[in-house]
Formats: sequence, C-alpha cells, structure tokens
Amino acid sequence: MSVNPKKHLGQHFLRDENIAEKIADTLSFTGYKNVLEIGPGMGVLTKYLLKKDIKTYVIEIDSESVEYLQANYLNLAPRIIEKDFLKYDLNDVFKGEPLAIIGNFPYNISTQIVFKTLEMRHQIPEFSGMFQKEVAQRICSKEGNKVYGIMSVLTQAFYDAEYLFTVPPSVFIPPPKVESGVLRLTRKENYTLPCDEKLFFKVVKAGFQQRRKTLRNSLKTFDLSDNLKANVIFDKRPEQLKVQQFIELTQLIETDRKL
Repeated sequence: MSVNPKKHLGQHFLRDENIAEKIADTLSFTGYKNVLEIGPGMGVLTKYLLKKDIKTYVIEIDSESVEYLQANYLNLAPRIIEKDFLKYDLNDVFKGEPLAIIGNFPYNISTQIVFKTLEMRHQIPEFSGMFQKEVAQRICSKEGNKVYGIMSVLTQAFYDAEYLFTVPPSVFIPPPKVESGVLRLTRKENYTLPCDEKLFFKVVKAGFQQRRKTLRNSLKTFDLSDNLKANVIFDKRPEQLKVQQFIELTQLIETDRKL
C-alpha cells in the first residue's frame, strides 16, 4: 500500500532518506519531551524521529496517510492525531507541556503554521521544517534585505531564525515547481516583549503594508502626535528597522498614546 499525494492538500512526499534524516537531526531534543510532526504523509521523516529519545506525535488531515501510518508504524499508532493542525487545540493532547514542531510543511499553509507557533510560543521552544525556499529565506532574513518583512520581524521577535539548507524539487513525489528550504527556529531566552504585543503586531503589519513609504506615512492611521512624528525613526522605511527598533517604535507609540 502507498499513498497518493493530494494536490488540494499541497502534498509533496519526500523520498530522499538522507534529507529526511538530516531534517530529523535539526532539532536538539533538549528542554522538552514531545515532538509533533505536521503532515507526515508516508512517514519518511517520522521513522527518523522515532529513533530519537523523544515522544513523537504526528498530526495528519489525510485519512489515507493515517491508515498507512497505522499499518506501518504500529508503535506510533496511539500518537497519530487525525486533525487539521490549524484548527486543533494541541492542549487536548499536550496539556500545556512543551513540545517541538517539525515537518515537511504543505506550502499553502506554511506561513499559517508559523503564526500558530508564535501564538503558542510559551509552549514551543524549538521548531524546524521545510518550506518553499523563498518563504524560508523571508522568515530568516535580516533588515535591509528586500525580502525582509512582516514574517521576518514577527518571528525574530521571539525566535532566533536560521536558514539551514536548500532542497531540490527532484527529491519529492510529485516534484514541486520551486526549490525548498529548511529552517530552524530556537526560542529566545526572553520571549516576552517589553511593549504591548498586540500593538507591536499592528505596527509591524501596518509598516510593511506600504513598505516603500516612510513610517511617517504608513503609520498615519495611528493618529500620532506631531511631536512623536518629528522623531527621526519615522524618516525610515520599514525594511530599514531591526526587530529591536520595531519594539522601541511600539514603546514610543504606547507612550505617545498616554500623553
């Protein structure tokens, strides 16, 4: 029995054992007892996770894949979660315990997976996986780069992001039309921000929605005082600001609102 990749689920099954093992080795497996693989398909990555000294769970929406895993990985069967990761409350299983996330992520939901991870950052100290190469590069990009944007800033506010290696289309069934990239996120020691986090998210998103404009123009809707808008930081465009500067900008706006 094998599983047919489903186009509507964005499935591209990895068939290269060396790359699967290399991805499994990207996690440190320290500081947590559980790892959750998203979208295991036919288990090429799963088998290497099962060799680690860690409790491996998988979450899979495709019933055909679930049947395959249940038949071929008997010791994993009780830890197969047949749910949609984006809609499922992980604490039904993990009860607030820390876990790492790993996977060969479907391209069409990969950024949503990262956003859910950010929401659960208090529980997820480590994250690694395969994305479309451009998305992986964007998440890991530093200021001054043209692909630096919302995903870069929001992720790097809480995690250290490393682009690890590139994967060619030829190692997948079916081959995607683009290259893939594997990245690792390691949660920062201090992953709470010294500012209003909701406001921080709004400032970052508003800034990059008009990325060619200066922050003075892109943040017009925030109704800032003339005194604050005179600050030199508003002369910059969003891609010129480091993550720390976005935090400082949010603090300035917070203070301005209290005056």
